[in-house]
Amino acid sequence: MATWNFDSSHSGASFSVRHMMITTVRGGFDQVSGSLEFDLNNPANSSVEAHIAAASISTGNEQRDAHLRSADFLNADEFPTLHFKSTKVVMTGENTAKIHGDLNIRGKALPVVLEAEYLGENTSPYGDQRIGFIANTKINREDWGLTWNVPLAQGGVLVGKEISISLDIQAVLVTEKSMA
Repeated sequence: MATWNFDSSHSGASFSVRHMMITTVRGGFDQVSGSLEFDLNNPANSSVEAHIAAASISTGNEQRDAHLRSADFLNADEFPTLHFKSTKVVMTGENTAKIHGDLNIRGKALPVVLEAEYLGENTSPYGDQRIGFIANTKINREDWGLTWNVPLAQGGVLVGKEISISLDIQAVLVTEKSMA
């Protein structure tokens, strides 16, 4: 089994949520880090841990981003990191798996399942080994206490409950040389 560290400059976390019941707002996080233990011969033995800086949220609108960092949503001052730690990997195909784990937002950890796909391995122009994955899940934000909302005059609410989350991960093999 090999250890791989996320390449933060080539990894990302993005999300989307309904706005006013009629459109979708998309955003992401600029600071994603983590590591994985990956067993290419038996991927079900693998594990992953990811960290996302809550304050790095970006939707392209600074006023909205400030609100999302506030106590109404992520409360980034008190809870600076969103954290995922896998508990098991269930293979669903040759290169696909369901990664079960705990997602911690605002100090509350709840189980989620990521639908993941292994995209392969390659050698960078600098000679290091890299692997890539994508993973997706959906959560109900209210399960983590993210309940701020505004009712709309014609029915519905300003911010949808369901959040779609996507991860694009490129990781670099940890070698004896890189550990020194």
